[in-house]
Amino acid sequence: MRDAVIVEAVRTPIGKGRPNGSLAHVHPVELLAHTLRTLVERSGVDPALIDDVIGGTVDQVGEQAMNTTRYAVLSAGFPESVPATTVDRQCGSSQQAVHFAAQGVISGAYDLVVACGVESMSRVPMWSNVPEGKDPFGPGVAERYPEGLIPQGISAELIAAKWSLSREEMDAFAVESHRKAAAAWEGGLFGDEVAPLDVVTRDECVRPGSSTEVLAGLKPAYYDPAFGERFPQIDWNVTAGNASPVNDGASAVLITSSETAARLGLRPLARLHSFAVTGSDPLLMLTGVVPATEKVLRKASLTLDDIDLFEVNEAFSSVVLAWRQETGADLSKVNVHGGAIAIGHPLGASGTRLTTTLVHAMRARGARYALQTMCEAGGLANAMVLEGL
Repeated sequence: MRDAVIVEAVRTPIGKGRPNGSLAHVHPVELLAHTLRTLVERSGVDPALIDDVIGGTVDQVGEQAMNTTRYAVLSAGFPESVPATTVDRQCGSSQQAVHFAAQGVISGAYDLVVACGVESMSRVPMWSNVPEGKDPFGPGVAERYPEGLIPQGISAELIAAKWSLSREEMDAFAVESHRKAAAAWEGGLFGDEVAPLDVVTRDECVRPGSSTEVLAGLKPAYYDPAFGERFPQIDWNVTAGNASPVNDGASAVLITSSETAARLGLRPLARLHSFAVTGSDPLLMLTGVVPATEKVLRKASLTLDDIDLFEVNEAFSSVVLAWRQETGADLSKVNVHGGAIAIGHPLGASGTRLTTTLVHAMRARGARYALQTMCEAGGLANAMVLEGL
């Protein structure tokens, strides 16, 4: 059977998703086009050979409407014959793009394919795709969950309560994310993955001087008396400091088979070994990473001890810490170059951003196996295992 390998992986620096953010002046199509151009420049492939470009974007409205990935392909200067599509599995959109791309290569449908993603949260704010007064869920969901669905921040609070995670523990995890990301930048570990854009060369949200004392002064980010009455177990410990920020950014990976890589003279970085996707409770919403991890390990015929590195998206500290409690994973192997709390979480770009960071970390550390998993709105999660080459 054919395999699927990653031969190149790049990302933009990650900017603050605010009007004054370092990348707020860049149209999302151009953010993604920049990574696509860099991907083919660094790999040396002829873009005319690319069979498809699969991109993730969450808020597909305004400047991110009309199949953003297709217009990024055109803006990047690829031949008009190169097709593209845009997918939405919420925060896991571009990780799902990786799954689709790799599965296409393994099946023989593709020889060379790009998985990528973009989100400009400064120009297209979260939830801007749902007009005021409109219900995106429908009556059937309302009937199934009569007390109503809840925002992700409340889900993060419920997770903290259910797994007895203290404010101090969540803040300490966030500080460690910043420490690791700052160390990676200072050690030159992001050089191979980041494609500077204009004068922007570094991730904007990494705070080397972050401390638990500073984070302890932040107010709860999601306090709501109505939800407090509905969920009295909540202690209101989730803050802007122990949650991911809103961001702008793009990322892309080039996927092919080992056979095609050899024929084109490309160096594989990692093999895409196994994949899983799962649904979970849409109220807790963000806990699907636990069953997704278990599922992908079964598919890979591996155990947790076989995994050298983990990338678990840091939507909130509580998500990763609850995952750690349930799986027993060694936190020293998790997000070794920092996670989304520090680097940032540009929604549609985060899946391939994690993959980009992970494959370069695998190469730097000589890892044999690595596992990536992401929680996603609506009670979903993706997971995959990579094998070092």
